[in-house]
Amino acid sequence: MKIIQRDFYLNQLIGVMDIPDIKVITGVRRSGKSKIMDMLHDYLFRNDANIVHIKLNMKEFENLLSGDELYDYVVSRFDENRSNYLLIDEVQMCSGFERVINSLHEEEKFDIYLTGSNAFLLSSDLATLFGGRVFEIKVFPFSFKEYLDYYPSSDIDSSFDDYFKKGGMAGSYLYRNESNASSYVSGVVKTTIVKDIVQKYKIENEDLLKMIYEFLMDNVGSQTSIRNIANKLTSSSYKTNDRTCGAYVDYLCKSFLFYPIQRFDVKGNKYLESDMKYYLSDLSFRRAILGNRYLDRGHLFENLVALELLRRGYEVYVGKLYDKEIDFVAIKNGKRMYVQVCDDISNEATFAREIRPLQSIRDSYPKIIIARTKADLYDYYGIQIIDIARWLYGQ
Repeated sequence: MKIIQRDFYLNQLIGVMDIPDIKVITGVRRSGKSKIMDMLHDYLFRNDANIVHIKLNMKEFENLLSGDELYDYVVSRFDENRSNYLLIDEVQMCSGFERVINSLHEEEKFDIYLTGSNAFLLSSDLATLFGGRVFEIKVFPFSFKEYLDYYPSSDIDSSFDDYFKKGGMAGSYLYRNESNASSYVSGVVKTTIVKDIVQKYKIENEDLLKMIYEFLMDNVGSQTSIRNIANKLTSSSYKTNDRTCGAYVDYLCKSFLFYPIQRFDVKGNKYLESDMKYYLSDLSFRRAILGNRYLDRGHLFENLVALELLRRGYEVYVGKLYDKEIDFVAIKNGKRMYVQVCDDISNEATFAREIRPLQSIRDSYPKIIIARTKADLYDYYGIQIIDIARWLYGQ
């Protein structure tokens, strides 16, 4: 498999190197967490560090699957004359790993980096596992920019069309046959469902879980309430309720298959609890599970933009301004950016509909429309209009 240097994540790790926190790399299955750990290893090796790199899913380390053996192995490799780094892949495979990692952290001899199954290293559980002494590095499937690193091309528009179809699960790129690539991706989803949700939470009603994740896949970019999901799935022969649906949706988000986006009242400057939007961690999951049923390209473009904003470190919300909706209010370092996303704005009525909510906002924060223009960025009375492929690429 071709390997590209994912500097975006490596630089994040380098930026928190030697701070007194346990670094945990999280993200959906097969998004490249272990490969990023390997890149960190190579970087440390070039800088003459003492590296203890343990891959617990490999036979070489099968004698380290109990806490005592793991602890003894690590401390025996401490070098008092060099900086010491501990890298562990699939840490959950060691029985009692929490006690070992917390003890090693207290001893302050190693800078610690971990990856593991989402069933054990959920974002919401990290503070409990490691006493709040954690820095999380969130890894996503390939961005469009990374896709172009993998498949170099001077034709950004054609490449975007391919990326929109294939998605960012790099493991699927090995398969020349589209059907086989789709089978690989659907396998990732099914493994996530079984190992990160069904087994962890002891789910009895797998049919309901399947209906819920297919419903969310079919409605990316649409405002969705838990009650609406329950009502949609309840029929004369099948019953469910808000509580069960809410729990299952929460599990799907904790496994990183979906990202929930909360609503934000722009005028009232407050967060709203009702009607979230849910976006897939990669669009290839939708195509692999649902096939080519009706695609709302505008909503799928929203999905791409939402994930890219999250990659870039923004807090992301759906904006509400009176009776108007702004697709995204993106906040970073206390500053906002307002974003509308659309497929085609060549139609005058469509353009007017998309730009009206942005024109209604009275503050001076940046406002942009991201659409499929296939053109360079231009300005329309203070509102930037940019092609989605070029925005994703960072132009």
